Amino acid sequence: MEGSHIKINNWLVPLSWLYGVGSDVRNQLFDMGILSSKSYSIPVISVGNITIGGTGKTPHIEYLIRLLSKQYKVAVLSRGYKRRSKGYVLAQTDTPMEKIGDEPWQIKQKFPETYVAVDNSRRHGIERLMSDKETRDVQIILLDDAYQHRYVTPKLNILLIDYHRMITEDRLLPAGHLRERASNKIRANMVIVTKCPRDLTPIGYRVVQQALHLKPYQSLFFSTFRYGNLKKLFGEGEMHLEQLRKDNIHVLLVTGIGNPQQMEQDMRKFAQHVTHLSYPDHHYFTLKDAKEINQVAKEMPKPMIIVTTEKDASRLKILKGLDETVRDNLFVFPVEIEILKNKETLLNEQIIDYVHKNS
Repeated sequence: MEGSHIKINNWLVPLSWLYGVGSDVRNQLFDMGILSSKSYSIPVISVGNITIGGTGKTPHIEYLIRLLSKQYKVAVLSRGYKRRSKGYVLAQTDTPMEKIGDEPWQIKQKFPETYVAVDNSRRHGIERLMSDKETRDVQIILLDDAYQHRYVTPKLNILLIDYHRMITEDRLLPAGHLRERASNKIRANMVIVTKCPRDLTPIGYRVVQQALHLKPYQSLFFSTFRYGNLKKLFGEGEMHLEQLRKDNIHVLLVTGIGNPQQMEQDMRKFAQHVTHLSYPDHHYFTLKDAKEINQVAKEMPKPMIIVTTEKDASRLKILKGLDETVRDNLFVFPVEIEILKNKETLLNEQIIDYVHKNS
């Protein structure tokens, strides 16, 4: 695939074989009914992936919130990866990020009227949302990163696949990035190939379509990222993306996400000079990191700004030790998704139709 970000550690392939056996046995136990899966009386939509790392789940969850909250009371249920709390937590707008995780915090800040909850047990979380007095009016539940969580049977299972990390070319963990075999895409009702080039050719579409070889009941869509103006993390203020190249501004890109290569490539479309500090996914920034950011920013040519993702902003906002100059010049790179091939209306109709039929 053009622009592939896949890297296979061939020396780990024997361990991938063992991992695959375990994954296959687990899926067979669910398929045979030995491990039970539960469905619910209200629409439950799962958004997930087969690979580890970022496929753009949060922007796609936000797309669904924008679409569905016009007519329905929507809840988002997540594990709250790397949160510093246990059990079920219903987020409020003033809930600390550490208690619910960076992605749920981001969603709650952007959509305060949406219920956002975290729970390691998806079943327990769904049942709390449906039964608790403060959330029992919920009409739709969106499950974040739940493709492998088969203890719940969603009526609509949306699988996200990164265009630059096609599952048909990847290998199972730990040699590759697959959580389970690519053939398990069969469980998806809808597949969205994410992070596509905006200028993807008709031949490129067909290559992906043929590689995935989906079943007739599976809908295929393609999405790309659409970026808004840069927004200051501390205080008020915006900067147009066109200004970066126009004013020859140097950019220090700070990320702690699963697939930072794509973000760097996208930033280079707007800025001529980009320096990238990349940290692990969901990384909790430390005082040592603050010193590194301060030092790199100080040494960069001027004019200079620091740019980070919406996801990382939640963790940088609470980071101690950032220089005042860094704080004054720290901007967030907001992102939304755009459905390609003029298929947005069709995608929306299929989702709304599902909700109508299952409400």
